[in-house]
Amino acid sequence: MDDKILNMFRSSNGEFISGEDISEKFGISRAAVWKHIEQLRKDGYEITGEPHVGYRLTGTPDKLIPEELSYKLDTKTIGRKIYSYESTDSTNDIAHRLAQSGSPEGTAVFSESQSRGRGRMGRHWVSPKGKGIYFSFILRPDVPPAEAPKITLMSAVGVALAIRKITHLGALIKWPNDILVNNRKAVGILTEMSAEVNTVSYIVLGIGINVNTHRNDLPKEATSLKAEADGEVSRVELAREVLRELDRQYRVFNEKGFRKIIDEWKGLSHTLGEEVKITCHGRKIEGTAVDLDMSGALVVRLDNGFTQHVTAGDVLMVR
Repeated sequence: MDDKILNMFRSSNGEFISGEDISEKFGISRAAVWKHIEQLRKDGYEITGEPHVGYRLTGTPDKLIPEELSYKLDTKTIGRKIYSYESTDSTNDIAHRLAQSGSPEGTAVFSESQSRGRGRMGRHWVSPKGKGIYFSFILRPDVPPAEAPKITLMSAVGVALAIRKITHLGALIKWPNDILVNNRKAVGILTEMSAEVNTVSYIVLGIGINVNTHRNDLPKEATSLKAEADGEVSRVELAREVLRELDRQYRVFNEKGFRKIIDEWKGLSHTLGEEVKITCHGRKIEGTAVDLDMSGALVVRLDNGFTQHVTAGDVLMVR
């Protein structure tokens, strides 16, 4: 009911709405109207009330709650069902439990903070309350487990494009799953999978975006969008666009294939053409990153002229 009343306010274009009109429209008592208004205020909505006139919405919170995230979202898959929390250990953990219990593809889990947010290889992801976008979502793609890395690259494209649209910052993708702004890491993507021998049961993608985090609270190699844009960025606006762009890219992946994703990825790459050192399963590979193959592997030209296709690893850019 709160979201219905909220949408009534939004469609009023800032005009007052009487408690009586709300009561009649939704078939609830005036006392119930007041309770819903108070709950919206507790959620951070600014609602003014005038005796004998009614209520008016004057401000919305920059909080990652379903009522805000789903407003005019209009996605086909990703974000059709949204859960949100004030704090949690890890949104990936919650998404795994939801996936195992049968939650539909596209279900997304947001949290204002995480106590045990994690990145690749068990690293900790800094998740201060109310500063970043920390969320996970469920996909059930019809692909074999070996093709799961393609989903990570697809997601990186979606997030980079959304950041570019909302902030106008030149976000670039560092293979395989980091997004950099001005050569500093602003986004991490963690892909986890439940699969059988030839079938993916589900994939959980966890995405952490440093939005308004103070740079002093981040690792030295990291940055935030606020630091690079010299001003606050609306988390809700950015999160909505991330969901929309992920949804677009997933449709492209399913309908047109991975080649279209690769073409987009190459245009956003921070890695191709660069000298790199890659740590992979205890080995070090050095050379020039020259391409991305159809499996999502990074093609590295070694000093001896041969090429190697690298499917996973930590990449260090050689300056």
